[in-house]
Amino acid sequence: MSAVMDVVAVHVPQRSWRSELRAVRTVWQRDMIRFLGDRAQVMTWLIQPLLFLFVLGTGLQTLAEPSTGGVELRTLIFPGVICMAVLFSAMISAASLVWDRELGFLKELLIAPVGRSSIILGKCLGGTTIASTQGLIVLALAGLVDVPYDPLLLAGAFGMLVLLAFTVTAFGVLVVVTIKRPQGFTSVMQLLVFPMSFLSGALYPVAGLPVWLAVLNRIDPLTYAVDPMRKLVFAHLDVSASARRTLDPGVTWFGWHLPALFEVGIVLVMGVTMLGLAVARFSRMD
Repeated sequence: MSAVMDVVAVHVPQRSWRSELRAVRTVWQRDMIRFLGDRAQVMTWLIQPLLFLFVLGTGLQTLAEPSTGGVELRTLIFPGVICMAVLFSAMISAASLVWDRELGFLKELLIAPVGRSSIILGKCLGGTTIASTQGLIVLALAGLVDVPYDPLLLAGAFGMLVLLAFTVTAFGVLVVVTIKRPQGFTSVMQLLVFPMSFLSGALYPVAGLPVWLAVLNRIDPLTYAVDPMRKLVFAHLDVSASARRTLDPGVTWFGWHLPALFEVGIVLVMGVTMLGLAVARFSRMD
């Protein structure tokens, strides 16, 4: 007796802009659920910026006091610490894609009837939201380091940290879809992220640096996020002209002082470029 098998028709819905938006939202929502469900991780990510701001900044204040013109060291490094918090949070958020690949979840995404660009965009938006939230928490501590809660300052700083979060997340996703093993991402963190943090001028002014350090500072992408953030903060501080020249000298190219909006544009172009490269690389994955 032969077995009779029923044939079940499977209907794959046609792709549309609504389905693509739904895919972006789903990937973003998954990152939010994972982020909000791990409170210990949220606190862990905040430890490092808080150590830099309140332990390092307070501990070195006595050494830095003669050269800061009465400005607290914690105030000086505050813009840089925000950028560092966003940098680490965004890279770690992008790293979750590594484990999605290891656990097989990425294969489910790859066979879904949606554009791969929507998957990457959703991932970048998820990492941007998470890193921006971390940066916003650090920004909320402004009053503890003598930075005023000026509405224009807060709005400008928030916009800058969102842009930085997007750019770094896009870079992190590009790294993840390029490497073959999870250990490779750890190597990138050690070889790129930590040097980027310390070379950017996040913890010191960029005036009067040795030539070799000045060159490395200028080719560090994070420099162009730290500098406009510092300009924004110092524009709302009551400090002497000499202290402003020393602590907030700005970034120069062959003697030309880069306007803050030009630096913001650099960060935006890098973010769009990283996103495009990540989509192109992800589209070629099997």
